[in-house]
Amino acid sequence: MDFKSSETLVERPAQGPRSEDELPETAAAAVKVVIVGGFGVGKTTLVGSVSEIRPLTTEETMTQAGVGVDDIVGIERKTSTTVAMDFGRISLNEELVLYLFGTPGQQRFWFLWNGLFDGALGAVVLIDTRRLEVSFDVIGRLEERGVPFVVAINSFPDAPVHPVEEIRGALDLPPEVPIVDCDARLRSSSRDVLMTLMRYLHSLAVG
Repeated sequence: MDFKSSETLVERPAQGPRSEDELPETAAAAVKVVIVGGFGVGKTTLVGSVSEIRPLTTEETMTQAGVGVDDIVGIERKTSTTVAMDFGRISLNEELVLYLFGTPGQQRFWFLWNGLFDGALGAVVLIDTRRLEVSFDVIGRLEERGVPFVVAINSFPDAPVHPVEEIRGALDLPPEVPIVDCDARLRSSSRDVLMTLMRYLHSLAVG
């Protein structure tokens, strides 16, 4: 085979990030936040709705491997699932940027959580009032690791509405942990959840 000399090779310029993915020049601080919750509570939807860049997702079609393993009661129409993580980014102001990492919901993928939690300043626990029980282990893992978190009640059309204090009691949450309503499909609503987390983290830092 006749190889051309290196002098005749045409060097292609390295491709950098898309212009819309570049960090603002004014960005001075970046914070890692994890979005956690049980299977099918809307984590991928939240990251996708609020991210200012095209989100990275690892959504795969659900297969027979999950039959009898994944609890799909109440979400029988769900056809895909996150198998590694979701990733997005949002600038809360000219200087503060949040990197968002959405965790997989099924317990068989929870071994990936340890790496996603490393370096995280705080977390959002997304819950579905139709299936509060799927949030118990999630909250327990955050408390074990000492990761501060807020709880966001995602809006589903057929989800029962409960008073906040009733939900606080069901989840055994201390009074200082914020609980807010959320529609993960809406950018403004998801952004408000993240702002609530930032204010909570600030109160912990100055308190």
